[in-house]
Amino acid sequence: MAGAAQGGAELFFERMTIALAQSGEAVLPVIRPDPDRVARLRAARLSPVGLRFGGLLDVLTRPRAARVLREFRADVAIAWMSRAAYHAPRGDWALIGRLGGYYDLKYFRRCDHLVGNTRDIVRWVGAQGWPRGRVHYLPNFVVDFAGVMPANRGGLGVPEGAALILALGRLHAVKGFDTLIRAMARLTDAHLVIAGEGPERAALESLIASLGLRDRVHLAGWRSDIGALLKAADIFVSSSRHEPLGNMVLEAFSASVPVVAAAAEGPREIIRDGVDGVLAPIGDDAALAAAMAGVLGDRGRAAVLAQAGRARFEIEFDQAVVVAAWRDFLRTVKR
Repeated sequence: MAGAAQGGAELFFERMTIALAQSGEAVLPVIRPDPDRVARLRAARLSPVGLRFGGLLDVLTRPRAARVLREFRADVAIAWMSRAAYHAPRGDWALIGRLGGYYDLKYFRRCDHLVGNTRDIVRWVGAQGWPRGRVHYLPNFVVDFAGVMPANRGGLGVPEGAALILALGRLHAVKGFDTLIRAMARLTDAHLVIAGEGPERAALESLIASLGLRDRVHLAGWRSDIGALLKAADIFVSSSRHEPLGNMVLEAFSASVPVVAAAAEGPREIIRDGVDGVLAPIGDDAALAAAMAGVLGDRGRAAVLAQAGRARFEIEFDQAVVVAAWRDFLRTVKR
């Protein structure tokens, strides 16, 4: 895995690697070195190997990876996203490309099989001409937040008794936080907490000020206590314009928090509208505000949505369920 220090795909790589090892599989993480990631993997009693995973002029990573895999006597090598797939070597192992989005398949041409974490990604890969028998759906799992204590609302700037709307993610235009903030201008009393950091912070701060929302919209920066934030929230909102999966929706399911989401690719597949969440058109602040108000204004409906989301988590996105599916898949493809 050659991804960044932060990111949903990168963090799921860590969770899956650790979970497979804890389930009894022999696992060797081969990564672009990041001190915090290395520390977390070592804390789980894994021994990560660091390689450069550079650009097109990097001619050393592939042969070094091949040597590492031979020494490990690998049965299966999983290339996690495009850069890792580009550098992944062929050998006596089955080479699996794992996609968490609609990636350019030219980077995966050496792979024996591809895995998509949504059914729509699997469908899309097949539509590009990839053999249908060699592309597979395996979902993500998220942490079980059932027993987590809620974060202190006062520390987030939310007064006692006010509704707390939570959003999570990098402050980037694709996340649609501008739409969400405009939607907040259509609501009264409710507070919005956005946990994340990124290049759009200044623009979002300016928008918040221009709409007179400084008292009710709070940019909380990066937070590591996602479960506690979710447990403190009345609803979770995903406003993304483009979201291949949306781990945060699964995390909200886990925490039994009702979900409102813009109907991007992943949330549209995951959420059964009106059953375990509510969908709104992408980029439509009026519709998003109406959807949020509808959930906040009906506690019974909110509770039903939350319970249905939790049931989906337990059946489809719990760690034990997903790891068992991955282990079954690995047994079928290994050489």
